[in-house]
Amino acid sequence: MAEAQASFNIEKLYVKDLSLELPNAPKVFMEADSPQLDVQIHNESEKVTDTLYEVVVTVTVTAKAGDKTLFLAEVAQAGLFSIVNVPAAELEPLLGIGCPTILYPYVREAISDLVTRGGFPPVLLAPVSFEALYVQRQQEEAAGASRIEIAH
Repeated sequence: MAEAQASFNIEKLYVKDLSLELPNAPKVFMEADSPQLDVQIHNESEKVTDTLYEVVVTVTVTAKAGDKTLFLAEVAQAGLFSIVNVPAAELEPLLGIGCPTILYPYVREAISDLVTRGGFPPVLLAPVSFEALYVQRQQEEAAGASRIEIAH
């Protein structure tokens, strides 16, 4: 019997969550200091049906001048992906590397647009290697297998 052919399709791309906070407006617009940007990137996946997976890439950008927060922008870009007959060993890298790589350009654009709408110059996020992040996460999980972490 022939093995069923593997398939991968993008079913839907969408913004799952979007927020912009300007806690110190309008005073922040008078700041002369160049802002310091802190960028956090997180991705996760969830099985929705037997063949449908949701992958979400969340980017949080915090800009500070001194001890004042200029803005906090967060975008969760999601996608529904149809994945059929992909071997289990290849599924996790596909969800942790391939899908986030597809979503990242959309989240970059959304962050830039959001920050611009907030009255600031656009934030142009650098390209990200989700393969490197995936490998790093695998190493951290292997090293931390003996200790339990609780995230809030």
